[in-house]
Amino acid sequence: MLITRWQAPLTPTKSQIHMILEDEGLEPFEEVSEPQKRAGERRQPFCEVRIVTEGELLFNISGTQFLLRPGDRVEIPGNTKYSYWAQGERPCVCLCAHRAI
Repeated sequence: MLITRWQAPLTPTKSQIHMILEDEGLEPFEEVSEPQKRAGERRQPFCEVRIVTEGELLFNISGTQFLLRPGDRVEIPGNTKYSYWAQGERPCVCLCAHRAI
């Protein structure tokens, strides 16, 4: 897994994140996680790229937990077991894309 924390004082907008992913040759789609709703463990045959645009998302990848905030990015290798859930009182919005292994 590769986690990239957004370090600049201003977080990128949803359209800027969309352009970043498209520039990498990916086809981004939006995913909204309702507050406190947990996405059960899953494993996918492709690499998943996910960037938070709003809210906070707590990830669990192979027993390692970390919190993503707006602008933060995670790349999850294919066939890696993971789960996540939105933190706080607001939904968490992410732009996601899949990359072939």
